[in-house]
Amino acid sequence: MIERSYTGEEIAEIVARQGLPRYPKLALYREKLSRKAKAEPKFRFYCLYGQLLRMDVLRCAYEQVRANNGAPGVDNRTFGDIERESGGVDGFLAGIQKELKAKTYRASPVKRVYIEKANGKLRPLGIPTIKDRTIQAAVKLVAEPIFEADFHDCSFGFRPNRNAQQAVELVAKRIRGGQTQVYDADLSSYFDTIPHDKLILALRRRITDGSVLALIRQWLKATTVEPSGVKKKPRGRGTPQGGVISPLLSNIYLHWFETCAMLAARANGQVMSIVRYADDFVILAGKMGKGFVQRIERELEGRFGLTINREKTRVLDLAAKGGSLEFLGYEFRYVRGLHTTWYGPEGKWLWYGPSMKSVKKVCAKVKERTLGRVNKIPLRDTIQKLNVILRGWSRYFIGGYPNQRFSRVNDYVRRRLMILAKRTSQRGYKLKYAQSYYYEWKAMGLYEMRKRRK
Repeated sequence: MIERSYTGEEIAEIVARQGLPRYPKLALYREKLSRKAKAEPKFRFYCLYGQLLRMDVLRCAYEQVRANNGAPGVDNRTFGDIERESGGVDGFLAGIQKELKAKTYRASPVKRVYIEKANGKLRPLGIPTIKDRTIQAAVKLVAEPIFEADFHDCSFGFRPNRNAQQAVELVAKRIRGGQTQVYDADLSSYFDTIPHDKLILALRRRITDGSVLALIRQWLKATTVEPSGVKKKPRGRGTPQGGVISPLLSNIYLHWFETCAMLAARANGQVMSIVRYADDFVILAGKMGKGFVQRIERELEGRFGLTINREKTRVLDLAAKGGSLEFLGYEFRYVRGLHTTWYGPEGKWLWYGPSMKSVKKVCAKVKERTLGRVNKIPLRDTIQKLNVILRGWSRYFIGGYPNQRFSRVNDYVRRRLMILAKRTSQRGYKLKYAQSYYYEWKAMGLYEMRKRRK
């Protein structure tokens, strides 16, 4: 048993770090994989498929998928349907276990849906069935600790115990350290353009279990069903953005780009830093050497077969007048004025906080919630719904110096509530709890965004 190699305190610490309090044996197995991968960087794991047959692995995978409460796939089978069926979740998981053991499992087509982006364009998402998502989550539980042992500290997206705020803070640290020249890259439809053959080669550097790789190939080759009913084959590229396994696969692929970029920089004597969150990344340097950016782009489009969006990709200098960077919804720029000890070019200090684009996005959500013609619920309930939006937004943008932008949004929310109150009351809204609208909304529980100084 794995447990015998650890003390009780070590087991408790591992289980807590893995975030699997209900599955200590699985947490310890993941720890064993991680330690093996770290100790032997060239070791290739070959006996993993049997772990997918473990009922604790399948149950943990189902619970993770269930927690996201996603939409059903092409079979229209919901979580409620599964839980109401004869045998319930136990029967559902036993069926998966039987298919995996007999190797009769076949991936279902992926349902394509589109969500509108801020620029009006549509972002394609692929929704696998709940069964496919559960098996993907099981593979992720087993494979993730192996690849996590290899990943660089500069990547933050879709990784355990890492988040966008950490990426933002690292960018700020690098800029303050003098790396003010930035290559701000944008990859066109990254998830839909990952070459399958090159991705499998990246996977095979760590996993040689043919049965696990066969499962991943099934998901990569799965047909996509458009809303119109038209079926499309992936033609050797792409991993559905919306699949449970896709974020891990995308990180594995771009990990090797990071490695190649670091080797290229070393060969050219280029001092630089990469900060990446999923497919969003920046390269920062005190000075970009001649031809370095071109070499990076040749790597991306040549060796890795990806497509750079030339309209959005740029090289900028934050030390220059008017220089600003937008990354993960944050804006970074130097401004004049007294502030802390973080001084940059010509006595300026680095300001970073929510970009104006991010401010406009959240204000649009607030406006949608406060339109009189669609809002027929009591004002106090509207405020509670707005609080959910504001709390989530402020938690994400708590880094840097957000208070000025927080105040802008707070003011907009109060104005929208005043307009809504006047429009939904035929005789005009009468203050009930205070002498001003500001304190009225406060008395009704409106959340006010503010970062407090430590």
